[in-house]
Amino acid sequence: MTFPTTIAPLARALAARGYTAPTAVQLEVLNANASNRDLLVSAQTGSGKTVAFGLALGSTLLGENETLGHAASPLALVIAPTRELAMQVCRELTWLYDSTGARVVTCVGGMDARAEARQLHAGAHIVVGTPGRLRDHLERGRLKLGELKAAILDEADEMLDLGFREDLEFILDATPAERRTLLFSATLPREIENLAVRYQKDALRIETVRRDQQHVDIDYIAHRVSPQDVEHAVVNVLRLHDARAALVFCSTREAVNRYSARLAERGFSAVALSGELTQNERTQALQSLRDGRSRVLVATDVAARGLDLPDLALVIHADLPNDSETLLHRSGRTGRAGRKGKCVLIVPYNRRRKADVLIGGARLKVTWTDAPSPDEIRARDQERFLADPSFTTAPTEDELQRVRALQAGHTADEIALALVRMHDARLPAPEDLIPDTGPPRRDASERRPRRDGFAPRSDRERRPSKYGEHSARTSPHAQTENSIGSSSDAPRRPRPRHDDGREMVWFRINIGRERNADPRWLLPLICRSGGVTKAEIGVIRIEDRNTRFQIAAEFADSFDHAVRTAKKKEGHIVRDTATSNSTATSPAESDSIPPAREPAPAAARPPFKPRADKPRWRDKGKSKADGWAPRQRHTGPTPKGHRPAGTPQNNTSPTHSKAGPKKKPRSQA
Repeated sequence: MTFPTTIAPLARALAARGYTAPTAVQLEVLNANASNRDLLVSAQTGSGKTVAFGLALGSTLLGENETLGHAASPLALVIAPTRELAMQVCRELTWLYDSTGARVVTCVGGMDARAEARQLHAGAHIVVGTPGRLRDHLERGRLKLGELKAAILDEADEMLDLGFREDLEFILDATPAERRTLLFSATLPREIENLAVRYQKDALRIETVRRDQQHVDIDYIAHRVSPQDVEHAVVNVLRLHDARAALVFCSTREAVNRYSARLAERGFSAVALSGELTQNERTQALQSLRDGRSRVLVATDVAARGLDLPDLALVIHADLPNDSETLLHRSGRTGRAGRKGKCVLIVPYNRRRKADVLIGGARLKVTWTDAPSPDEIRARDQERFLADPSFTTAPTEDELQRVRALQAGHTADEIALALVRMHDARLPAPEDLIPDTGPPRRDASERRPRRDGFAPRSDRERRPSKYGEHSARTSPHAQTENSIGSSSDAPRRPRPRHDDGREMVWFRINIGRERNADPRWLLPLICRSGGVTKAEIGVIRIEDRNTRFQIAAEFADSFDHAVRTAKKKEGHIVRDTATSNSTATSPAESDSIPPAREPAPAAARPPFKPRADKPRWRDKGKSKADGWAPRQRHTGPTPKGHRPAGTPQNNTSPTHSKAGPKKKPRSQA
């Protein structure tokens, strides 16, 4: 299929760039029904929207001509949300309209506004810019839109999310009413539709996004790792895939700086991209990835929209995004224009629920696997090493002379060993990852196996209680076939056993509900403290001040030794001998017995008793005869000329002069 365009200059430009077949959105905008009409387009990220609206502008700007006239006031205005996207649109339109003599000018924040003003004064056919800078040029009278024929809003939903609504309305209100308006967006929320109703006339709605189908050119993979291994997992993913260009997304600028610095320390050619960089630094970072000087770009969500990076085959989410839409836009930086790509999510086990929500909201099919191990990476390195084109490329005469010199002084094994060492020295070393110690997860399709003696709720027997009869699941050892046996008839309970039949031993850690104990972080704590995995841990019972848990009997001694000799950083673990004796219960029973609360500690102080040598506080009807004495009220010095009642005339004692004698009770006054 060829491009259905009749404009010769644009057709020649497409053929020169290798465009042979249009994408879905490009085919729709070139349809005869869309000619010279306002368009409201929703297309998947990476579907060629920039070339699409560039082709759609052809008939409006050129008409029947093949070249544009003298550059004066702009004929077309393209508004983009970010500087990087605006610069990219400028590059795409420059090569597309190269043979037409079009002059394309950019007006973006972070660049020299005076240089942009000089370019606008010299004349331009197409102006591409960000909302804030375009409004600034309009208010200063540098940008004239009186002859504008078309206005294009690229990534309109992102501009509204970033708070550019007021700027967009100001710019569009300054354009002629008979202009053509093309609105391109990845999604069409209510705000976009309201904007279209206000500024478009008889708009043709084009929607090529399939909500129930994910991007077919992107493979989604999720690695579940320990929270402290996220950075190591990123290193191993980069090493395993060894992509020509990779993009690592982080949530904050601080994370971008940290990851880019540490990846560079490990031997990766990495650059950073975030909002705190100047426009020149951001442009250099993107250009270094495009020309191959760098192979890893670490960026915030500023790179999630619109950027088209050639040969970008791998996107890594080091930090999970905040919503499903951002997840799709991040991932859409790869798998563009028919090229295949991979998207990898690094998911700490304490963020698995958030990852499930994001994946479900985006309707993606994700393959969950373990993070790449060093052995997998070395095996992949060996495959790439043996498939290197250097082994099959024809040698030159100079290379043959050097080979003969090597063969004269070294054996074949020595030469091969040196070659392997030189190859491995150029590669960053893979990282060892902590085994998965996250809380065990059960698929929704799985069902808990029925234990011996367990019956459905409708078949359970009822037993009396001091609060009345209630339904409860009783122990299989304490009931007969049709009735509940007495304590004398019940057999002795065995040692606790795991679901798979293994004997279990109880331990206790001094962390309970009062310290917000939770199995999600208690389980890895137990594993780290005793050197076991989650497979050796049975029931975990959280109480007020302690938490009791089971360890497989064959690992109990080594676990006990490990927790005794380890440094006590988090909690104190001991063997729970009281629970491990005859009072121990099996997992089947422990689920039906509510957690036992520890008795409240005895009072540290003896009960209060009033002292006999001290007077009590006065109660109504009390007097001196009852042992009551009035409280001293006068505490300050006696004013000159005044003497409290009962003070002797000749008393010059400092104590009496300051405090005075005790007053008589009111009952005797």
